[in-house]
Amino acid sequence: MAIPQVRNEEKQLNLKVITWGDLTWVDIVPPKKAEIEYLAENYKFHPLDLDDCLSRKQLPKLDAYPDYLFLIFHFSMWDKVARVSKTGQLSAFIGENFLITLHSGELKTLVKLFHECEIDEEARQENFSQGSGYLLYNIIDRAVDSYFPILDKILSWVEDVEDGVFDETVEAAQELSVLRRDIITQRRIIFRLRPLINELEHKLRRFTKVDMTVQFGDLTDHLNKICETLDECKEVIEVFKDTDFLLSSYRLNRVTRILTVVSAIVLPFLVVSGLYGMNVILPGGLDKGSPQTFVSLLAILFATVGILLYVFHRKRLI
Repeated sequence: MAIPQVRNEEKQLNLKVITWGDLTWVDIVPPKKAEIEYLAENYKFHPLDLDDCLSRKQLPKLDAYPDYLFLIFHFSMWDKVARVSKTGQLSAFIGENFLITLHSGELKTLVKLFHECEIDEEARQENFSQGSGYLLYNIIDRAVDSYFPILDKILSWVEDVEDGVFDETVEAAQELSVLRRDIITQRRIIFRLRPLINELEHKLRRFTKVDMTVQFGDLTDHLNKICETLDECKEVIEVFKDTDFLLSSYRLNRVTRILTVVSAIVLPFLVVSGLYGMNVILPGGLDKGSPQTFVSLLAILFATVGILLYVFHRKRLI
């Protein structure tokens, strides 16, 4: 497939081009309707693939055509303020002598690699000399490697949540829920990427000048390590969730037990005060009251309280 030249009127589009030897890398950030129309006019790409580049709700996929491959994969972005991960999307068309990447600019490793190739001849030679397949591999490999700092943040977060679960002064339920949601997001991204990489390894061979079995093996090992770590974090969080529920239930039962004891102790006072609050003449009432009667009532009440406390203590309720 021939590579069209970028004309002066096309330089206003959100695209940058690097050419080294017979290989051209076109980076579109961000893709909009004008850029998609440019690709439709100058390349023989399938219209449905071009439409997918503008959609943010696509699943990772790899479509093979006689002259090119079209792929979409998702990557993780860490929001430092919200302390939660978001999903980004990278679309790419790859052929014998071209690579076209379309993304929002949030994949910092890709932006950095493109900038390095723009200003450094050695970087261009290193990434372009082995074919478009090798260049695409470097992009994906850097994106996967950039995930390890995010994984370290998640592991640190898990440790903080663990401390909060066993600290009675900290409400850990919300942190557990947010962390659990983040781990689910990470697993959804990485677990979908793993089969895509395995499929890409076989279909990318026609666009590389060297055998990349070792490189893809190393990339797969990194993905497996990330997936195993996320699985471990998920299991730990499930244990923490159950533990937090048990401890919260225990604290609630303890408070309920104390309130029940207090209610039982106060009950005799309420009964007596309720009786003498009635508008009838009773022994010891105001009409025939005496200090001895009052003292006797107090003695009976405190004796009842003492008996209740003794019974509660024997039953280990207090």
